[in-house]
Amino acid sequence: MAPRAALPLLLPAALAVLLLVAACSAAPGVFQVRRRFPAGGGAAALRAHDGRRHGRLLAAADLPLGGLGLPTDTGLYFTEIKLGTPPKRYYVQVDTGSDILWVNCISCDRCPRKSGLGLDLTLYDPKASSSGSPVSCDQGFCEATYKGKLLGCSANMPCEYSVMYGDGSSTTGFFVTDALQFDQVTGNGQTQPGNANVTFGCGAQQGGDLGSSNQALDGILGFGQANTSMLSQLAAAGKVKKIFAHCLDTINGGGIFAIGNVVQPKVKTTPLVADMPHYNVNLESIDVGGATLQLPAHVFETGEKKGTIIDSGTTLTYLPELVFQEVMFAVFKKHQDIKFHNVQDFMCFQYSGSVDDGFPTITFHFEDDLALHVYPHEYFFPNGNDIYCVGFQNGALQPKDGKDIVLMGDLVLSNKLVVYDLENQVIGWTDYNCSSSIKIKDDKTGATYTVNSHNISSGWRFHWRKSLVLLLVTVVCGYLIC
Repeated sequence: MAPRAALPLLLPAALAVLLLVAACSAAPGVFQVRRRFPAGGGAAALRAHDGRRHGRLLAAADLPLGGLGLPTDTGLYFTEIKLGTPPKRYYVQVDTGSDILWVNCISCDRCPRKSGLGLDLTLYDPKASSSGSPVSCDQGFCEATYKGKLLGCSANMPCEYSVMYGDGSSTTGFFVTDALQFDQVTGNGQTQPGNANVTFGCGAQQGGDLGSSNQALDGILGFGQANTSMLSQLAAAGKVKKIFAHCLDTINGGGIFAIGNVVQPKVKTTPLVADMPHYNVNLESIDVGGATLQLPAHVFETGEKKGTIIDSGTTLTYLPELVFQEVMFAVFKKHQDIKFHNVQDFMCFQYSGSVDDGFPTITFHFEDDLALHVYPHEYFFPNGNDIYCVGFQNGALQPKDGKDIVLMGDLVLSNKLVVYDLENQVIGWTDYNCSSSIKIKDDKTGATYTVNSHNISSGWRFHWRKSLVLLLVTVVCGYLIC
């Protein structure tokens, strides 16, 4: 995953995104989210991806979440949006861990012009859009962002932002308001173009990995839970419920990412830990093959530099050393003849049978009796003929601040519908066929729409080793510009 997939540390002159929606009808909106895999990936690239991610997760901001990836490659999820009048196409990373929408601007210093992903990048030019306008520092938006008037602000000075990520990457720029174009849901599996005004960051300078062209995109579309996120801003304006869900199909490819009230299927939930900016939950016990592991209570405590985080932007799952050792002992208890070997720093072994038949299910138990079942084909991944590697990672190999964190990534969240209900501060999931559909409710009209899984990898012009596409359904109950 691109290095930008993380929640930023906000500098004193830093940011917020306010999505201002003007409208003619209330209807769900859709972003088609594509997955792109860089060439020459593999286990080493995957681990490097998670390592870069943890560099930010464990920095001063300590706020994780981001894109997604598979264990055999470093994956990157992005959506295609259109900005401006006339509209131009931009590829932005869908990031559940950061809070603003920003794109690289025409005057940007160190903004990549090419992408190793094979994408045609576009620099946003506010002067080339008839609907674009800069946000000045004396406007209400800017004062709300900084909770007061900025020192030295005078008329027509731009409202600037600066974001520093934990690994040293950074982006700075200024806010503009312009038209955003997306697909709007009008019925069961039906869409039509929709538009909304959005205030977003115009990136003027990128530092660190954000200036790299290796996995470059045009920007980031943040879906964090802070008040500065697009979701929070829409909810504050009464346009949407603060609820979203994802369902990632690693069997057939495809999936769904929806914002709105998911009414089918129903999921059981567990509370989010209060006053945590990331998705922390209370883990209470772990079973392997139905037997509860005898672990000390402190491994389940939540606090600074410890606890359990649900992070669909991390690919693997990271366990504190004691937990990792106990889980691995129980998993391989009936296979003591297996010989392990190191493959790109992964613990791998040879096995010719079905892993689901030969190894136990691991179950994580959370507060309010919510269970997460992780099957052998989910915590193991193939890495050659009859070679399997362990997707769980020993926290002792992580940076010091991450050694005691249980970080549950995409590997164990796939093939499940995961619902983030920020209205009620709960998160839940259920095993689900992610190639099927879900139903979401438009709370303004009362209508319920079927949202289908999409997989547009067939005929896609990029070189994908495995394609996975998400449909991002955004229920925009506001004033649409028609």
